[in-house]
Amino acid sequence: MLKKLQLKKHALTGISYMLPLVVTAGLLIAAGNLMNGQVISDYKEAYSIADAFVSLGVLGMGLIAPIMASAIAYSIADRPGIAPGLFMGLIANSIGAGFLGGMLGGYLIGFFISWLKDHLKVPKWAQGLMPMMILPVISTTVVGLLMYFVLGTPIVLASEKLTTMLTGLQGGSRFVFGSILGAMAAFDFGGPVNKVASLFADGLLMEGIYGPEAVKILASMVPPFGVTLSWLISKKKYSKSEAENIKVAFPMGICMITEGVIPIAAVDPLRVILACSTGAAIGGGLSMLWNVGSPVPSGGMFIVPAMTNPLGFLAALGIGTVVCAGILVLTKKDAVEENIVMDEEDEEELDLSSIELN
Repeated sequence: MLKKLQLKKHALTGISYMLPLVVTAGLLIAAGNLMNGQVISDYKEAYSIADAFVSLGVLGMGLIAPIMASAIAYSIADRPGIAPGLFMGLIANSIGAGFLGGMLGGYLIGFFISWLKDHLKVPKWAQGLMPMMILPVISTTVVGLLMYFVLGTPIVLASEKLTTMLTGLQGGSRFVFGSILGAMAAFDFGGPVNKVASLFADGLLMEGIYGPEAVKILASMVPPFGVTLSWLISKKKYSKSEAENIKVAFPMGICMITEGVIPIAAVDPLRVILACSTGAAIGGGLSMLWNVGSPVPSGGMFIVPAMTNPLGFLAALGIGTVVCAGILVLTKKDAVEENIVMDEEDEEELDLSSIELN
């Protein structure tokens, strides 16, 4: 039982399966953005290769929560956890819980299936149905309802309260407003809190208010830049696998794709989220204070020349990055290399010899 409670090991398994998805989707979006691609909204209308790149990348990003949940559930409960884990990731997307919701769903479904294996007794004739039908159906039903009716409501209420709070802060201190918006945009790396801040900024952009969009862009870039800088300062803080992830996260960050930090945050969520949120908060506050604005909702470094006060944006981004990196260097413990051996079981062939036809 103690081995099953190795939360970090299960998270690392999820990362190993999720990383190729994040890298591929992120590079597709970056390539499409460089060619001025847009997400395809109507497939009956003409669209370009660049639009297809962006759209494919966005679809891939939507698979982050399902793959993370499924891989974690697989690590805990073996193959019976794969399909239920995918369901939990889809639920996380539908209720707006993002990759953190996917991780939670993966742990819940994995441990519940492990519990069922130990406590659910079935007739001998039904034992062969346990991994392929009984365990997936029961676990998906029970934990799925839990995700929908217990965890979903608090997330929706929290999102509504955050939106109301942001609206109330709009007329207050520009620095406080920018700090809160920046912290929210960086908090969960594209998850529900980020979505609330992003939608709020996009709504103000439609009203001709450009400052929040600049904060959103900055806050999406501070995490990958800050993590990269902290690695350059103190490489002993990160394992070899984390270092490889950082080398991918940095170029993704240039294109305003913050999801590249997810593999790093999943290993040490408290310290990484604290550092990234604090750095983005400082940078976002300074961006608002210095009247930085962006007429474009995305694009990363490539749309900085189109901003109002681009030098102010670069300065705020630099300060936020340094703050993020400084916190990581001071708080993160030295990495301990872990050799996680993935047990690969040979696929069992279905034995039909015992079936008798009357």
